Amino acid sequence: MAEESVRTRNKAKTQQRLLAAARELFYGGGVCATGVSAVAERAGVTKMTLYAHFPSKEELVTAYLEDSDRRWREFLEERLSGCEDSRDGLLAVCDAYREYFTAREVRGCAFVNCAAEFPDPGHPARRVIARHKAGVRERLRDLATQAGAKEPVELAERLFVVLEGAYVTGALEGDRGVLDRSRAFFVELVEAAVRDRP
Repeated sequence: MAEESVRTRNKAKTQQRLLAAARELFYGGGVCATGVSAVAERAGVTKMTLYAHFPSKEELVTAYLEDSDRRWREFLEERLSGCEDSRDGLLAVCDAYREYFTAREVRGCAFVNCAAEFPDPGHPARRVIARHKAGVRERLRDLATQAGAKEPVELAERLFVVLEGAYVTGALEGDRGVLDRSRAFFVELVEAAVRDRP
């Protein structure tokens, strides 16, 4: 039983190493330009080991995006846990975007970058990307509803467009300040929609 536990732990560690390597290489150089051999080499394993964990590159890409989504959600929820109320939570989403963006090189959103490489909406990667973006919208909508916004769906959509637009523009122009400047729009939208704290 102990031997099986060690094997399971080692398998999980190897998988995490592969995902870390994929995250670094796919984000830095693009998914299509990065071969599985490079990922295996960066992770310090053989190609055969990589394929034992991810039987195809498509599955590796999907796992990379799912892992990226999980990491973002954990990051966001950690930021939201310190908020006094949902109105402050809405502003914290903007701040989380800014913090997440400035902690990385200015290559923009991993999901947007990946979507550009896979134009077919039926591709498995695109389905993960769509779920990720829907999750961001849903979290904004939940916070807007809890904050007592008059039109929570409309507010969430406007905030989402400000965030995504600033993120993409910042990456395209190599300007980290775009998200800083977009915060003013974000605050105006929240203030107009949520007059009083619940």
